[in-house]
Amino acid sequence: MKILVIEDNESVASMIELFFKKEGIDGRFVMDGLEGYKLAVAEKWDCLIIDWMLPGMDGVSICRKLRNDNYSQPIIMLTAKDSESDQVLGLEMGADDYVTKPFSPLALMARIKAVTRRYSSQKTEVQDNTVLITQHFNLNTITREVLLDGKPIRNLTPKEFDLLYHFLQHPKQVFTREQLLERVWGFDFYGDDRTVDVHIKRLRSKISTDDQSFFHTVWGVGYQFDENFGIAK
Repeated sequence: MKILVIEDNESVASMIELFFKKEGIDGRFVMDGLEGYKLAVAEKWDCLIIDWMLPGMDGVSICRKLRNDNYSQPIIMLTAKDSESDQVLGLEMGADDYVTKPFSPLALMARIKAVTRRYSSQKTEVQDNTVLITQHFNLNTITREVLLDGKPIRNLTPKEFDLLYHFLQHPKQVFTREQLLERVWGFDFYGDDRTVDVHIKRLRSKISTDDQSFFHTVWGVGYQFDENFGIAK
């Protein structure tokens, strides 16, 4: 496993580096955000671990820029910010998970294994279903491109893509937040169900049109995706 760690705290970086060596992980460590961003796009990594507060470019900006450029590998945010709003912001910017400081190397390793396992299983799962075509959508699981009524949607984060793919596979079916966490994020996701609300809100804003909203909130239960929902009469 090859992992890039962008962290400017030497003691934290040293702790992670020692643990990586013990686990046989090929780790690269960068202390400057801008340098880390350039290295992230220059080489192929199995996972990125990015500190929130960094010189040069902060971690949230790195994450947002990578996702806007359709970067598809898993990202874990390291942060001393433990408020719910900060955690939600990190997820909104495209992070797959977050670890709050202080943390144990074992806990970080568990998160790394969880996000990389999910990405690996998703890639294997979609090989036999490369293109999904529905009434309004054309979704390619290999190129991770989405067309809505023939027009490309270019700014979906990896998790928003996975969420849309799941709903398109199960039209009109109602899912609870817990079911979506289990099926889209995986059994070992460490966050709470507010993560689902944030991602659906952002996905809804990106794909909704003047005539169609697609998502229906089933109060007290969860969410339903219906391509005929919200059509103006």
